[in-house]
Amino acid sequence: MRVGLLNSPASRLRAYWAAYLKELDVEAVTPAVDDAEALALGQQSLPDEPTTVQLALGRILALEAVDAVLVPQWPAVSGDAWSEALTELLPRRISGLPTLIAVPDSGGPELEGHAAEVGLRVSHNGGAVRGALAKVRPLAAEPRVNMPALGRAGLPTVAVIGPRTLLAEDVLAGGLRPALEAAGLHGVFSTELPQGDVLRRAERMENAARVPAGERELFGAASLLAGKSAVRGLVLASAAHDGATAAALDRIAAKMHLTTLRLDLQPGQAEFDGLEAFAARINPTALPPQETP
Repeated sequence: MRVGLLNSPASRLRAYWAAYLKELDVEAVTPAVDDAEALALGQQSLPDEPTTVQLALGRILALEAVDAVLVPQWPAVSGDAWSEALTELLPRRISGLPTLIAVPDSGGPELEGHAAEVGLRVSHNGGAVRGALAKVRPLAAEPRVNMPALGRAGLPTVAVIGPRTLLAEDVLAGGLRPALEAAGLHGVFSTELPQGDVLRRAERMENAARVPAGERELFGAASLLAGKSAVRGLVLASAAHDGATAAALDRIAAKMHLTTLRLDLQPGQAEFDGLEAFAARINPTALPPQETP
């Protein structure tokens, strides 16, 4: 059996699932094109959907002759059908896709149960599944991640908050960090934070138990960094066409007490409306950039 892996840098457990398939003696297949080509494929098929969805679809379309695809589950935000049911919605919109199997993208007590079900679907061998689960168990643990440096000489620090499926993908958000530096700002991205710290801070959210997991993560990251004295402002980023995440970030911005900038990121974008004005509010004593004669 040939099983596709999307090989996304946003996936926390991609090493776990790759090793699991190998232990099951199942052939793992990754997309045959680079990220820019995968994004273009997805844009052709779903031109008006969020770029994160387009990229995931393009990677699926780029898999060659697979029987099934393991698709990491995205933490949902309120009102976002894609993050709640990506593997159900894509086959309704695009015919001829292989079987899509949603798999957890974080460790926890339920992971092995889901992995066992996946293993039986792709190998039909209970003994092999039990052995494989035991061997890959260490890969399910959250890697030790230290809090990133919050200061950089001469540059005010801003927190950059957004979905991992956006900020971890260079093809979607790669222009943001150099744009911040060009504006005289040091960006600390929510994808760099220890996940455990983010989730603990998310528990402080009002009615947290009723809020979808993705929105709690965004709030937890924003609240964690906004509470650091070195952080002077917040950049809240959503993918182009992702109205649900944009709305969630607007709700989070209303709870923060720092200067904020909301951005909708286009792939390949290098200049961002409002960034220079935001930088001026963050650091009013800085000299404006000098034009080259």
